[in-house]
Amino acid sequence: MKLPISFEQVVVARKRIQGNIHPTPVITSRTLDEWAGCKVFLKCENLQRTGSFKFRGAYHAIGQLTPEQKKRGIIAFSSGNHAQATALAARLLGVPAVISMPADAPQVKIVATRGYGAETVFYNRFTEDREEVTRRIAEKRQLTLIPPYNHPDIMAGAGTAAMELLEQVSDLGAVITPVGGGGLLSGTAVASKRMSSGISVFGVEPENADDTRRSLLAGRRLTIPAPETIADGLRITTPGELTFPVIQSHVDDIVTVSEKMIKEAVRFAIMRLKLVIEPSGAVPLAALLDRRFPRSLHRVGVIVSGGNMDPAVLARLLE
Repeated sequence: MKLPISFEQVVVARKRIQGNIHPTPVITSRTLDEWAGCKVFLKCENLQRTGSFKFRGAYHAIGQLTPEQKKRGIIAFSSGNHAQATALAARLLGVPAVISMPADAPQVKIVATRGYGAETVFYNRFTEDREEVTRRIAEKRQLTLIPPYNHPDIMAGAGTAAMELLEQVSDLGAVITPVGGGGLLSGTAVASKRMSSGISVFGVEPENADDTRRSLLAGRRLTIPAPETIADGLRITTPGELTFPVIQSHVDDIVTVSEKMIKEAVRFAIMRLKLVIEPSGAVPLAALLDRRFPRSLHRVGVIVSGGNMDPAVLARLLE
């Protein structure tokens, strides 16, 4: 079966966005290595423009629109990081942007999205379907939809972070990412499997939001009830239609972590690594600290997906 993206598309995406993204650093910690039982390399996309890897895919996707589409404007739906990334990418490319966000999105992400110049509209994630709400607005105002993960340009853009990581660090046995809709994981898997023979790719989900794990076990996309988790960027109810077949084909396994471990990982990042990592970005770290991966792994790369954390949540976690 032909997959929605190829390694060649990731290569092209990297050329298109180069010069407009930050090549993010890779950080190591002896303390983390001791706790995890392996050598860990953290690819710090929390230091990317807008504070997450999402800027890579958003800039790539918006940049491919026709002049007419750019003139009419774009719309996106997001709990925060894709919202901010799309807003800034649109501003840099001179494109009007509307962002559809859940009413309970972290205030810090709402403020940042508006700060980048986007218009915001809200929906209730427990009673409304965000895609349906957003598509209705898109049709009414003739806006082009830029989805957060279920789009080849978004997936390819996300995969460029793994390309950088594998150029920065040699001989990795595995690459790990969080799993929400699957854009980062699918792009990472395509890039990693081509660039490094024998490498493993793992995804990590909260136990309360394990739609991808369940779907892989069932062999088809399943939908779960709207999950409650501190990892607000991973509150997805079903894997992406385009991302799921890539994950089925290229990803070795999905593991889950508890809410307690996610909180512990955020605290560990602050106190031991001196890094602000939002809960959604901390799930791979939580899985490493809980030793959820094969003991045979000795050198592991982690895509730290974002650092846009609500200050009030951070304060509570540090109490």
